[in-house]
Amino acid sequence: MAIDRRGFLRTGLIAGGAAGLALKGGAPAFGLDRPALTSGVQTGDVADGQAIVWARADRPAHLYVDYGTRPDLLDARTVRGPLLTPDSDLTGKVRLRGLADGEEIHYRVRLDDGRAVSVPELGSFRTPPKAGQDVRFVWGGDLAGQGWGINESFGGFKIFNAMGALNPDFFLCSGDIVYSDGPLSPTVALPDGSTWTNLMTAEKSKVAETLAEYRGQFRYNLLDGPLKAFNARVPMVYQWDDHEVRNNWYPGQIIDDARYTEKRVDVLVARARQAALEYTPVDPRTPTLHRKISHGPLVDVFVLDMRTHKNPNTTDRETTGPGLLGPEQTAWLKKELRRSKATWKIIANDLPLGLIVPDGAGQEGVAQGDGGLPLGREREFADVLRQASRDAVTGIVFLTADVHYTAAHYYDPAKASFREFTPFWEFVAGPLNAGTFGPNTLDATFGPELKFIRTGPRANASPAENAQFFGSVAVSAETRALTVQLIDLHGTVLYTQELAAP
Repeated sequence: MAIDRRGFLRTGLIAGGAAGLALKGGAPAFGLDRPALTSGVQTGDVADGQAIVWARADRPAHLYVDYGTRPDLLDARTVRGPLLTPDSDLTGKVRLRGLADGEEIHYRVRLDDGRAVSVPELGSFRTPPKAGQDVRFVWGGDLAGQGWGINESFGGFKIFNAMGALNPDFFLCSGDIVYSDGPLSPTVALPDGSTWTNLMTAEKSKVAETLAEYRGQFRYNLLDGPLKAFNARVPMVYQWDDHEVRNNWYPGQIIDDARYTEKRVDVLVARARQAALEYTPVDPRTPTLHRKISHGPLVDVFVLDMRTHKNPNTTDRETTGPGLLGPEQTAWLKKELRRSKATWKIIANDLPLGLIVPDGAGQEGVAQGDGGLPLGREREFADVLRQASRDAVTGIVFLTADVHYTAAHYYDPAKASFREFTPFWEFVAGPLNAGTFGPNTLDATFGPELKFIRTGPRANASPAENAQFFGSVAVSAETRALTVQLIDLHGTVLYTQELAAP
């Protein structure tokens, strides 16, 4: 019987045979008191013949993953993963190796605590395509922010249903996957007189400060049904932004906020970063959060870390000194863009390039508002764009989120103050499930032209007002053209832009 990719994700399909398979782990058959997977399964950083599989247990147990190319897993190989312990909040990862390109991989995750074996959970993913195969992925950011958490009567984070319906190869998470500084209330009154009801946990009732509280931010989102179902079939490329720690943070900051007893941002960052790496399927061998993920001959994704090296939120008009990426990351990006053979070079910038994002009297983002030659953080991006033009790098597209609306920007050197670059596009998507804001003002330094915009009906509009957005990118293997669509939470396409192959 043919079994489609999504139908196979029904756990019941293999439950009857799971006990025998679990004996590969050396444990007895199922007992009444057996370990359990608490938060679904995830995969991520699928590249170079490898993939990371993530899971969390309810007690100390060994993690096992069976994987193969058959939906029934009769060809499965088994990897014994780590012992999941409270040291990692019972989370753990397994690396799958030797994966061929262009394959559908099916996997089964189970736990063995030495006495009993868990009910398994199933997932699947596609490896990067071979030549001749199309690519499709989705992106977006901003989840459970501004007081809008999991509302089960609304359908939870139901935008992930629309994203999953596109059957993407991967999800580029553009940051703010949690709001560690955004406590939830049990209910929120909506403008139409109805009530938004949040699923509550202890950790979501206050700002996160301790490691346990940061871990609780990530656990909260994984209570959501649509998100867990999406994670089980779509790999993630994770990028962080500010709300994983707190709003608009920068290294060395001392917080002036009565909600915090720990005022040193650097202390909070260490805890938040540990929780983020424990709860997302980032390859644990990755020494930095900025990295390149190659997805076949058509697409390379350059994931930027626009937080770790950021300078303070001044007026951002310095002519010398530090910026946002830092010298090492800037040099890495220039080098990797030059080396890339992919048709399309996707730069994942969690902070938009040309939008002015104020932080009080200072600036939070790249642009600083005077529209003149590059100053402050703009200098690093001018350096990257200048070098890419000199190296004849083509196919650069920026994908971002952060500002809680969706837009398309075309950057034209003929309209810019700084002109040493090849024209490019930047697309903005989000929020996935957070308050809507905007629009922000464009800065003229790099010559952006607004081609499309859709915002919410008011500041901090809820997901119930249908102003949640994500983006989709499809690359044709035949023409190598790249098509971007900006889409709402119901799956309605709002805007389409096709870019011819360079």
